[in-house]
Amino acid sequence: MPLSREPGSIWRRMPVERIEDVEEQGGAGRLTKSLGLWQLTAIGVGGIIGVGIFSLAGLVAHGDADNPGVGPAVLVSFLIAGLASAAAALSYAEFAGMVPRAGSAYTYGYVALGEIVGWFIGWDLLLEYIAIVAVVAIGISGYLEAFLAGFGVHLPDAVTASAEEGGVVNVPAVLVCLLVTFILSRGTRTFGRFELVAVAIKILLILFIVGLGIFYVDTGNYSPFMPNGFGPVLTGAATVFFAVFGYDAMSTAAEEAEDGRRHMPKAIILSLVIAMLLYVAATLVLTGLQDYEDIDPTAGFASAFQNVGLPVVASIISVFAVLSILTVMLTFLLGVTRVWFSMSRDGLLPTWFAGVDRHGTPQRVTWIAGVAAALLAGVFPIRAVADLTNIGILSAFVVVCVAVILFRRTRPDAPRSFRLPLMPVVPALGVVASLFLILQLHWETWLRFGVWLVIGLVVYFAYGRGHSLLNPDSPHHAGRR
Repeated sequence: MPLSREPGSIWRRMPVERIEDVEEQGGAGRLTKSLGLWQLTAIGVGGIIGVGIFSLAGLVAHGDADNPGVGPAVLVSFLIAGLASAAAALSYAEFAGMVPRAGSAYTYGYVALGEIVGWFIGWDLLLEYIAIVAVVAIGISGYLEAFLAGFGVHLPDAVTASAEEGGVVNVPAVLVCLLVTFILSRGTRTFGRFELVAVAIKILLILFIVGLGIFYVDTGNYSPFMPNGFGPVLTGAATVFFAVFGYDAMSTAAEEAEDGRRHMPKAIILSLVIAMLLYVAATLVLTGLQDYEDIDPTAGFASAFQNVGLPVVASIISVFAVLSILTVMLTFLLGVTRVWFSMSRDGLLPTWFAGVDRHGTPQRVTWIAGVAAALLAGVFPIRAVADLTNIGILSAFVVVCVAVILFRRTRPDAPRSFRLPLMPVVPALGVVASLFLILQLHWETWLRFGVWLVIGLVVYFAYGRGHSLLNPDSPHHAGRR
């Protein structure tokens, strides 16, 4: 029986009461429920904290050829991005407590706004999450170079940089992508345990950096606080926005939570609060240790501690930064595989991708996404990939914030384990802030994003619309008539 009253419409919506009915159709496997509150929070923190502190903070503070440095005002960039992210996080929390299903923004858009909106957000996230894994891998490569340099070993540019940066292929970034793919392929239970331990190490590392670094801060480095005006700070906020989401990817694991309705909202809010507190402290120390013009844009803290005469600490940071950044890759690789799995299970992509192994892990999409991320990490520079991810995630945030407002009006009776406060002010703030940050990105980013969405439109009308489980004429219903 079709699950939509508008079987032929691109605006047909997934009935929230019959989510489990849809999960039973299409021949897809089932994901394993094995994640508790603290494992979910660790996944969220693991996705938020990483390359933002260890790479992007230094990049935005120092600047690059196309963007002047913002100096100590990188702290303001983080706070602006965090404000936009917090409004969206509360919207995600309400949906996560109501629809504890794999897919995150894709599923929320499908339920509240219709299939075509859900499709575009899902298609968007496939690219963005893969790109995030790639940009984090590039960040790890930078810290690996800094670590080896501490022992006098210098890898040639040909194997540590993209062609645009004077190299050929970033081999360390490629290898890290494949390592993370292997870890995730071992199953959600194993991944959850690894993430919990790795995130604990990450938090201890940041506390160590802040606790030690504060004794070496030179307040003279804070002047001028905003050396190039407020404009670059806003552009910087659009870039470091990459560093203040991660809970959205964590929410894709809702179906694997032991009690998704109760734990997901708490985990989303906890992960963002913990991350922002650590970001504020870390950026103050980073820009206090070294003049912003001298900060290494790829390994900021390592260069800062080298600057104050602590090369051993710089080497320690480089080692543990690699481990801590791995958790970001794991979180977002988990995200892309679960969105892909969910879209395939719903019939919008071939259900072959929704196959799982005996541990409930979608191995096919895990390895396909991992290899795609490795290719991207090998050939593109870090800022181009970071900006590409941000426009996609900001677009998803806009959709989720709009969806939560409309769904509160159209389905006020739907059970909600968490209700965001100050409706509709908070989600409206999320929409405005996200759109504002999108407008700070370069036109090349808009062009790449637009091309990807056009490709998605072709795929949807050529395959997804006809094979959707909400379409009564879908081939998936042939054996049930």
